[in-house]
Amino acid sequence: MISIALMFADNRFGYVDNIRYGIGFLTAPIYWLSDAPSVITNAFDDSFLARSELVERNKQLELKLLVAQNELRLLENVAFENSRLLELDQSASAIFGEVSPAEIINISPDLSSKRVLINKGVLDDVVRGQAVLDANGLMGQVDQVMPTTSWVLLITDSHHQTPVEVNRNGERALARGSSNRPGQLELEFVTASQDIVVGDKLVSSGMGSVFPKNYPVGEVETIVRNPGQNFLAVTVRPFAKLDSTRLVLLVKGSPSERVDLIKTESVGASIEREF
Repeated sequence: MISIALMFADNRFGYVDNIRYGIGFLTAPIYWLSDAPSVITNAFDDSFLARSELVERNKQLELKLLVAQNELRLLENVAFENSRLLELDQSASAIFGEVSPAEIINISPDLSSKRVLINKGVLDDVVRGQAVLDANGLMGQVDQVMPTTSWVLLITDSHHQTPVEVNRNGERALARGSSNRPGQLELEFVTASQDIVVGDKLVSSGMGSVFPKNYPVGEVETIVRNPGQNFLAVTVRPFAKLDSTRLVLLVKGSPSERVDLIKTESVGASIEREF
């Protein structure tokens, strides 16, 4: 009878709902605390997964950026290469006689010798003594010929002499590779009475049948008169980019121009007599 009365009172007045609500309110923190570890764990897992995805995506983006940067550099190099080829082609069109392109593939390990190796040899009709130029000026001569490659002695080698003349007035001199200033030339036997000034442009004179005439050689940079010396100390900056050029031109001159490499002791003296 009591239970029936309670059920009737609950249905009629809702006492049990109020009690149930109160108990639920009091026990809610307990449920929340008991569920907190799983909630925190799930949140941490979601955060870790999101971070891992971001890290992986960042790596992929970095890789794509690296590839894009390298592709850009390659395109820049191709543009520079095309520019150099255009300059070389323009230079070739201004040269009298037949020319053939070649590529520098190595430099001499001998620090006392200024030589470079090109990818043309006997099989390409290269002969000893041929003039070699880049897009800016005279570089040197073929020194040693092999079947598919050749060594080129640069004009800045201290054992090489280049007969030159001042483009302004035809004044002649001999340009030798400087032993004190790497990458430069020195004019030999220049007297104070000769009309050579700083800024003069020098070209090959054609004397001694060493190089064809009028190839650009360099520009006079300094002129110094040392007390007690009979000759002026004249330094020349070569026009050719000897340290950075990769593409060169081989000049195929007439048989009379295909002479042995100029030697300081033997041919040098005969050239001086021609002045």
